[in-house]
Amino acid sequence: MPVKPNYRSRNARYEIDSCEPQKRAVQSGKIEFHALTKGYYLGTLMPKKTMPGLNSIGYWNADSMQDWGLNAHRNEGVEIMFLETGNMDFMVDRKQFRLGAGNFTITRPWQLHKLGSPNIGPGRLHWLILDVGVRRPHQDWRWPKWVVLTPDDLRELTRKLRRNENPVWKATPPIIHSFQELARGVAAWGQPHSVSRLTTNLNQLLIGVLDALGVQQQSEDKRFTSHQRTVELFLRELRTGRINLGKPWTLDQMAAHCGLGITAFSKCCREIVNASPMEYLNQCRLDQAASALRRSPQRAVTEIAFESGFNSSQYFATAFRKRHRLAPTEFQNRSREGNLVKASDND
Repeated sequence: MPVKPNYRSRNARYEIDSCEPQKRAVQSGKIEFHALTKGYYLGTLMPKKTMPGLNSIGYWNADSMQDWGLNAHRNEGVEIMFLETGNMDFMVDRKQFRLGAGNFTITRPWQLHKLGSPNIGPGRLHWLILDVGVRRPHQDWRWPKWVVLTPDDLRELTRKLRRNENPVWKATPPIIHSFQELARGVAAWGQPHSVSRLTTNLNQLLIGVLDALGVQQQSEDKRFTSHQRTVELFLRELRTGRINLGKPWTLDQMAAHCGLGITAFSKCCREIVNASPMEYLNQCRLDQAASALRRSPQRAVTEIAFESGFNSSQYFATAFRKRHRLAPTEFQNRSREGNLVKASDND
């Protein structure tokens, strides 16, 4: 199932997981599942005014290898997961990790991630998704008021989470205990004092995470919180086709997608790829068109040009020849004959 855009930041739309494979697994009894949700994810609905920012929390228990996995997705908040037992594959920004019992993970809203390769393994997995008001690396974090760490501790935790994007860590006894207590709170939701218990245990968890990062985190890098980092991630999405290149992007729209002004966005783009945003967008479109011509040599060139975001076949042909050193039809013919050197792969 494709992911669906469920929330916005300025003019940008962000995608979260539709959870369809997980829903089917729960409905068919393949996993034991307990969760609370504000409506975006599977679980028992929480009132929106209760613990604002906590959008999902819960756990599942899979007693055997599954025939499903989660789709690659992002969350509208920081996601912290903990694998209490079992093992499973975990991918973040195209890097694969093997989680074992006792690992916990942290992913930020801009980090694309998925569980399963392609299917999840057996295990008891806990998670929570906490919205801190950011969608891009350079934006300032705003913690919910029910988070009661001291200002100094909260600044330290924020700094550590922003300046290091390593996703996998080793859980400590306090973290393990907090997740176990949170699971009990989820299962007992609706009973007296359940909100207070959940709030207390979540704050204890955040303190545990702060302590663990203080020991395990070896480095911090301010670059992870810069405007340039935000633009770098956007350009990567353009290059890999995660963003629709066929959309009639304007400079204003690209800058707004990154939450930046045009001047700052254009300056960062030039520094990263030595091209203006529109130049780089056209490069990506031409490379996508080349890939489509290579994969489908029977398709009409004009159709591929329009699909890749060009509204003039003549301009497309001229730009394509300049970048790939062949006319689109010649490129396509050589692809059909199977003797095309992949010139675009050198760029």
